[in-house]
Amino acid sequence: MTTRRPQAQDWLRWGLVAGPMFAAMPRANALAWVLIGVTLALSVPLLWLHDPAGHRWAPVVAIAVIATAGTLLAVAPNSWASVTMFGTTFFVVLKQRTGPIVVAIVLDVATITCWAVLHHTWQSAVPTYAVVVVILLLGLNRRARLARIEQTELALARAQTANEEHARAAALAERARIARELHDVLAHSLAGLSLNLQGARLMLVRDGASPDAVAQIERAQKLASDGLAEAREAVAALREDAVGTERAIADLLAAYRLDSGARADLAIEGEFRELDPAVSTALVRAVQEALANTRKHAAHADVDVTLHYGAGSVELTVADRQGRRPPDAPAAGYGLRGMGERVALLDGRLESGPAEDGWRIHLTVPA
Repeated sequence: MTTRRPQAQDWLRWGLVAGPMFAAMPRANALAWVLIGVTLALSVPLLWLHDPAGHRWAPVVAIAVIATAGTLLAVAPNSWASVTMFGTTFFVVLKQRTGPIVVAIVLDVATITCWAVLHHTWQSAVPTYAVVVVILLLGLNRRARLARIEQTELALARAQTANEEHARAAALAERARIARELHDVLAHSLAGLSLNLQGARLMLVRDGASPDAVAQIERAQKLASDGLAEAREAVAALREDAVGTERAIADLLAAYRLDSGARADLAIEGEFRELDPAVSTALVRAVQEALANTRKHAAHADVDVTLHYGAGSVELTVADRQGRRPPDAPAAGYGLRGMGERVALLDGRLESGPAEDGWRIHLTVPA
């Protein structure tokens, strides 16, 4: 049984039930004493019922109190047993369901009728019937009022929740707008700067520039790359998600378009799925290295990138459109070697070489 400490209203309700029993004691006979004791014993659990409306024993106890108090009224008509009976009836009407209410009202009417028949007091019975009707109406009115109050509180709680959700949605929309601005402006600019610096470094190495100049360019390129990574992390934090493989590749292609003015498109094939971070890194680094090689050997060439999600693997193809078949490379550079090593660690395959109208890189990684 779920219980709680009795409150002031519980003691008041119990007083209306038990008080008349104590008042009936001085003139009670043997049968009346038995009925008084039973009624008092039955009234005690009402003090500790946590939820009288929902507890399965509450209606049983209340109906039993009405029955014993009604019997006492028939045995001792001059007692205050009617107060106990009517007070408990009001409690039933206020808290219980339809079934217990009907039983309580029927017991009241039957008790009044027996009392009138046994003591020939029909003139007093008629006003007592009216008291039952008044108790019923008062209980139902109070019950409806409590229900309206509960509905109002529920509506207010729902309105508050809706306002909070609306405010949260507005905040998320603003964060998404800021993320878009940061991504479109800062991230693209840094990506283009990083690629330009990489191209400048390769040109300095080709032209035999001093090691200090090359080192300065390399440090600038590292700063640009770090700034790009931090910008992506900031965008991910604002959007509350991570930068995916497709978005990272799209960023590199956007930077290439801004820098070279050439076309650079990304095509997605197959059903999208989340990739392991190592696989995602290998794909992004492959596109980055391929674009660097295109800038070095075929500036302003169009680029097509295809990302294919297959069964158990993901394939990446990067092809630049030079308009002619390039010559075979005498040896793979460090970038291609690093790409091949990264793919090999993932048990993948890398193919790189000239195609009909440009250079083509194709890699397959289990995923």
